[in-house]
Amino acid sequence: MKVGLIYDPIYLEHETGDHEENPARLIEIVSLLEESNLRSQCKAVPPRPASLDELTLVHTPSHVLRIKSFAEKGGGWLTVDTVMSSASYEAGLCAVGGTLNGVDAVMEGEVDCAFALVRPPGHHAMPQEAMGFCLFNNIAITAKHVLQKYDLERILIVDFDVHHGNGTQAVFYDDPRVLYFSVHEYPFYPGSGAFDEDGEGQGKGTIVNVPLPAWSGDAEYLRVFEEILVPVARRYKPELILVSAGYDAHWADNMSLMQVSVSAFTTMMETIKELAQELCYGRLVAVLEGGYHLQALSYSVKAAFEVLRGNPRRDDPLGKTPAIRKPPSIDRILQAVKTVHGLE
Repeated sequence: MKVGLIYDPIYLEHETGDHEENPARLIEIVSLLEESNLRSQCKAVPPRPASLDELTLVHTPSHVLRIKSFAEKGGGWLTVDTVMSSASYEAGLCAVGGTLNGVDAVMEGEVDCAFALVRPPGHHAMPQEAMGFCLFNNIAITAKHVLQKYDLERILIVDFDVHHGNGTQAVFYDDPRVLYFSVHEYPFYPGSGAFDEDGEGQGKGTIVNVPLPAWSGDAEYLRVFEEILVPVARRYKPELILVSAGYDAHWADNMSLMQVSVSAFTTMMETIKELAQELCYGRLVAVLEGGYHLQALSYSVKAAFEVLRGNPRRDDPLGKTPAIRKPPSIDRILQAVKTVHGLE
């Protein structure tokens, strides 16, 4: 498998100080990929700055101008949880443009699949608002771009970040051309993602939320993939799969109360890849979202690259959760989701 890798040092210039979302995340990932020779085994896909026309596929012109102006003034705290530096606007443009170049490389057959190691992350960014460490919604813009450029009819977005991707959901809430699937801790930031948030109008049923309680772990996440994601994806028959790949549900990550291991993240990516091979000629692009424990993050991303290359390894230095809490039953939640989406 020829795997595209999108990365550039410009992403490190989004300097956020001691904020949880900081350059060390990518430094750790890239270092491990180089140490394991994975980076050299992938095809480098260079980023580019996204254009205003591309940004406004999702965002309002006033939002783009606000981000640009704030960076030009030196940055600082843009919102209560999102910080910028003077280079953050340029980094944000290249995060979008890098993801766009990645999906173009896949759609045009230059690579079989790709992983965009970009920051700032994107799935919380609303059309008119930055939030949750996110400036521009990388994956939503990419989906809009593909729909426009390649005339596709069905795209699946799989989001396993521990936080619900409220921005992505908002963009596609009434758009049947995108099926948005999210599994996340609930109730938790940003407060959205209940199972009955399932779209509206022509998009009714194309928003699939699986809100899991705190302390859910490997078994719970893999049940969600097997019982919800797989049948929903097969019924929808996507022509491309995009992944909001966030690793903050790992048991060692202080950002959440979930208990997922690197091994489970590996299995989840295997499932997504198998769906891509079965349903859409293997066309798959993953985009980095969250993940704040550096070792858990870097090994999870390394495992994802191994899966994409067709040589998955169960290399999990942190192992299974030390069983801080007994996982809750998710039977009722899964039943509710199945009822809403006609999976019974």
